[in-house]
Amino acid sequence: MPLVEIVPSAFDVDLEIAYATANNFTGKPVYQRAACYLHPEAAECLKQAVAYAAELDYRLRVFDAYRPTEAQWKLWEHTPDDDFLANPERGSPHSRGVAVDLTLIDLDGNALDMGTDFDAFTPLSHHGAADISQEAKHNRLVLLGIMTSAGWDFYRNEWWHYQLFDSRQYPLLSDADAGTLMM
Repeated sequence: MPLVEIVPSAFDVDLEIAYATANNFTGKPVYQRAACYLHPEAAECLKQAVAYAAELDYRLRVFDAYRPTEAQWKLWEHTPDDDFLANPERGSPHSRGVAVDLTLIDLDGNALDMGTDFDAFTPLSHHGAADISQEAKHNRLVLLGIMTSAGWDFYRNEWWHYQLFDSRQYPLLSDADAGTLMM
């Protein structure tokens, strides 16, 4: 099944694909082009999350979604940390097209305070981290409510990461398999 391209005009999301820039934990682009794709089932869940966010006068900013297996290997080679990255030998939900990294933004495009930046590999990034501001706790809970209500599961170590339940049922996809031309 082909992946669905997530574009702002069709999904009303803000795209800031971190791994297509140097603004990520590796300090250099991992993708050759900024693109955002999801498995069709995940794309439907994202549409629902967008609708829930809009009801609260928020929008979603997506940092990453489908991640080719080649990209997962590059990230792992840079930082082999099981707490924050899926070992590519097991496979990542991102490389199956069923995970999304995102945050909430207000209607003016300003990111809400989440207590840490995206890809901050620290215990402060964990859901339920105690040493963040009340505002950040509130914002994380709002995002969690939106995403879980829309059918997403969360990863306890990363406030920004959501994936479909039972993600291993979906096949791993290389860039060539997916036809995304990201690598």
